[in-house]
Amino acid sequence: MKKAIIGLVCALLTPLAFAQTSMTTSEETTTSTKPATTTETTTSTTYTAGTVTTYEPGKTVVVKSDEGPVSFALGTAARVVDGAGNVVTAPLRAGQKVRVYYTGPADSRTVERVIVED
Repeated sequence: MKKAIIGLVCALLTPLAFAQTSMTTSEETTTSTKPATTTETTTSTTYTAGTVTTYEPGKTVVVKSDEGPVSFALGTAARVVDGAGNVVTAPLRAGQKVRVYYTGPADSRTVERVIVED
């Protein structure tokens, strides 16, 4: 019986003997960063109507409009369609009436689609 009591006392005191005696301090550091500045770019699609004067497939199209001749860069996504929306496979000809929808400033107009009005 004495051995059981001594074993029980030792079992209860052992965790206290190995317990941490020093204090631990923790420091929480918070850093704040300013959110990145965002720039919102909006592009608007406008169009010019007129007649084709020069056409280089996949490169440029020049349209004579009320403002005079206007040059456009043809991107890879540019579509040439008729008034019903069907894709036109024939190359544009000089004198064809078209409506050119484009984005970008005057010095770098990029065509989105060309609607043949004939």
